[in-house]
Amino acid sequence: MLNLNFRDTKPIYIQIKDGIKKLIITGAICADEKVPSVRELAESLAINPNTIQKAYKELETEGYLYSVSGKGTFASSDVIAEPGRKQELMRDFEEVTEELLYLTVTSQELKNCIDEIAKRRMEE
Repeated sequence: MLNLNFRDTKPIYIQIKDGIKKLIITGAICADEKVPSVRELAESLAINPNTIQKAYKELETEGYLYSVSGKGTFASSDVIAEPGRKQELMRDFEEVTEELLYLTVTSQELKNCIDEIAKRRMEE
């Protein structure tokens, strides 16, 4: 499910947060699907539960997860991006696009790639 790199300079809770976010975005974790409890995930990754709790709390703040008292934590079906997140991602997209164009990827190849990703998202 999640792969952690303890030698990475990125904090563990950020690696967990990014990993769960990726699983949600790619559909590996479906909308309204229950995610492992803090205790379960902490045991399976052999890390402190507070680390998992911090990642889950940030994912809830960002709208990727929600909690139901007594039931658990679930992947959200209606993600509302935090202010500025879309702009941040668009800047990243622009940087990657510029590099790909520099590496002679054509604009048509980029458009095809975007269309293919959108098509996969519609099929989910």
